[in-house]
Amino acid sequence: NLLVILAVAFDHRLHTPMYFFLMNLSILDLSSISVTVPKSIGNSLLNTRSISYSGCVAQVFLFFFLTTNNFIVLTLMAYDRYVAICKPLYYKTIMNLRACTQMIAVAWIFALLYSVLHTGNTFWLPFCSSNVIDKFFCDVPQILSISCSDANMSELLILVISACLYFIDFICIVVSYVHIFTAVFKIPSKHGRHKAYTTCLPHITIISIFLSTGITAYVKPTSHPPSVLDLIVDVLYSVLPPVMNPIIYSMRNKEIKAAI
Repeated sequence: NLLVILAVAFDHRLHTPMYFFLMNLSILDLSSISVTVPKSIGNSLLNTRSISYSGCVAQVFLFFFLTTNNFIVLTLMAYDRYVAICKPLYYKTIMNLRACTQMIAVAWIFALLYSVLHTGNTFWLPFCSSNVIDKFFCDVPQILSISCSDANMSELLILVISACLYFIDFICIVVSYVHIFTAVFKIPSKHGRHKAYTTCLPHITIISIFLSTGITAYVKPTSHPPSVLDLIVDVLYSVLPPVMNPIIYSMRNKEIKAAI
């Protein structure tokens, strides 16, 4: 992720909307993995499993802020590909630096508001029972499970808001790719179709990993005490997408390889 950030920042050939969004995605991935992994590694090295209340609040806020922002940026990247393939003559006009910066700013503001609501809705609850969380980081469902008040309404509110947010983003991505593949099928050149497919394939792969690990983590019933499978799913959900994103984007991208 750091190599991608440096490559895009210092190579003027990569100063395009596509790589601008990719750099932002790498910043979010690097930050996201820094929220959970270092604390977990530190606890393992020091043979402790504790985290302060304020540390837990910060971890929940930052994790949701970065994860939400991540998915919004993935949606913006789908829109960028749509404009590039379906409206190539207007691409530079629509996706200018000012427009891209405004899109990223809106993503950060929306993610910030969502995370404040999510974190506030979680930690206003009183905690008077167990303080043991069956995760290697502070996760909202586990925090709600140790609250001594009825958290059903809180869980329902969080579920509805999250479902609406991710559903809207998912629909935007699907609509973008329906238009993209419709346009690609009309390209007479085999080379042109191949280039369009190779441009979109890494993005589709990253979205698939992000959604599959997230859905698995929150839909799969959790056992008490947690099983080895639960731990593996948590690690995949919080670690796999940030680790795989730069690898997938750099693997067949000649510009990124050359810049690195």
